[in-house]
Amino acid sequence: MYTNIMAQQLETLKAFVKLGDFLGDYCDFSNGTASFDENSNDWLLKLDEIVYSAKNHNGWFTKENILYAFNQWSRELTTENLHNWLSKYDLTKNNKKTVAIIMAGNIPLVGFHDFLAVLVTGNKALIKLSGNDKLLLPFLAEYLKSIEPGLGDQIVFTDEVLSGFDAVIATGSNNTARYFEYYFGKGPNIIRKNRNSVAILSGNETQEELSLLGEDIFRYYGLGCRNVSKLLVPQGYDFDDFYKSIYAFKEIIEENKYANNYDYNKAVYLMSEFKFLDNGFLLLKEDESYASPIASLFYEEYGSKKFLDDKIDQDRDKIQCIVGPKSHKDGIPFGSSQKPSLWDYADGVDTVEFLLKT
Repeated sequence: MYTNIMAQQLETLKAFVKLGDFLGDYCDFSNGTASFDENSNDWLLKLDEIVYSAKNHNGWFTKENILYAFNQWSRELTTENLHNWLSKYDLTKNNKKTVAIIMAGNIPLVGFHDFLAVLVTGNKALIKLSGNDKLLLPFLAEYLKSIEPGLGDQIVFTDEVLSGFDAVIATGSNNTARYFEYYFGKGPNIIRKNRNSVAILSGNETQEELSLLGEDIFRYYGLGCRNVSKLLVPQGYDFDDFYKSIYAFKEIIEENKYANNYDYNKAVYLMSEFKFLDNGFLLLKEDESYASPIASLFYEEYGSKKFLDDKIDQDRDKIQCIVGPKSHKDGIPFGSSQKPSLWDYADGVDTVEFLLKT
């Protein structure tokens, strides 16, 4: 199938396909919908312990959200998807290098795409994990090495000061990005800052579309850069239908960490005498900013398509993705923000192209 790839890269791709199958098996195993042989069971049971530990280590990493992340990667890591993603590149032109990856930890396996891209292009990954997500990826790396021993020297995790690398991919906040640029700005790099996602509503959405929008808002408790944190709505928009459609997500308030944020932000809004809407689990506040606090959602009204287009263009470097296919040329369907394809690059920066040209 491939004509633009070296033998070791092909073996790496095959290992990731098997990893995708394994993640799918674990989801079935965890849900009790399938049984497996003793060898598979050993790995599945070990992963089950890791998932349990990850939840204890980081309360935001519920088993439901970890399984969601596993399921999405299981669907992406297929032979067909990997071929569709990589067929446009000439991987034989890669100049083998060590790539330092500084990962965020806001949602489970948030840095997995960088990890995948570095390895399938034939490079060595030198990984510095976030303290919030230190368990999942090292286990999956061990599984990969068990399938393809050639990856043994290609994956290194470190807690030390990074050194001996040729390029850097670093993800963090706007504050940490300044440090990244200071330390790594002179060499080849991809440095990612804060971004948030928006939904554009016209007022003509169906109940089903608005319900799907709830998935874009609440998945991972809104902690991901692809989570919708702001609505752009027409002037005079009535939020009744929106609130009715997302009522199915009401149980999110039973998560203590989410509920604590809800209570805190509501108290802040009340003491500051801000105007806001409240349905008991989501606060709606009119605000020009994009990064809304947990359990809050900002909104801003627009009066014309030109205003809307100008605003999106002006704030492009603050926006990760746009939900609402009927309202904007770059829009993606409701309910799909946390289902990116392999070729949906963070910040629109082609990681594979960067790696091949460095």
